[in-house]
Amino acid sequence: MPKAQFPLLKMTKLVVATGNPGKLREMQTYLVDLGWELQLKPPELDIEETGETFSANACLKASEVAKATGEWAIADDSGLQVDALGGAPGIYSARYGKTDAQRIERLLRELGNEPNRGAQFVCVVAISRPDGAIAIFETGICRGEILHSPCGTGGFGYDPVFYLPEQQLTFAEMTVEMKRRYSHRGKAFEALLPHLGKLTF
Repeated sequence: MPKAQFPLLKMTKLVVATGNPGKLREMQTYLVDLGWELQLKPPELDIEETGETFSANACLKASEVAKATGEWAIADDSGLQVDALGGAPGIYSARYGKTDAQRIERLLRELGNEPNRGAQFVCVVAISRPDGAIAIFETGICRGEILHSPCGTGGFGYDPVFYLPEQQLTFAEMTVEMKRRYSHRGKAFEALLPHLGKLTF
């Protein structure tokens, strides 16, 4: 029996589960070739990140924003995991201090002169249907090392102390194009894009 044929309508809008215009612009660079329009979530919509993993928080944010807006939604959750600190700061990376400088200072203080400087950045990107069901999610991981002091002025967060030995640069020293190629977020979107181009409703 032949399958029923239904018209496929290309999605054109994604609500980004963030109030940060900078993150929206960054996501837009990954999706620019697909013709999607991204918009920030309503400012009054605040999603508490109660998950215990990056995946759980990304899926939670995407799902809740999708249900609240009745639109397809995209969210990411990311952070730094340091081997010698048992994976900390992990999902609490953004809450490790009030400012980037304070977060870096705390990280370096807790690491001290520990010889094991291995670490990784992790990013999970999730997309939810308007009913809250998660359509897809992908994970990107970038391994590196934590320096003893910041180096570079670009990027944000822990970028000045996250060093990639094979590139001999920190994230904060990379161009936008290089960071997109090597970063955890870039790798997550690279994995996501083949599926994203096929999503229809």
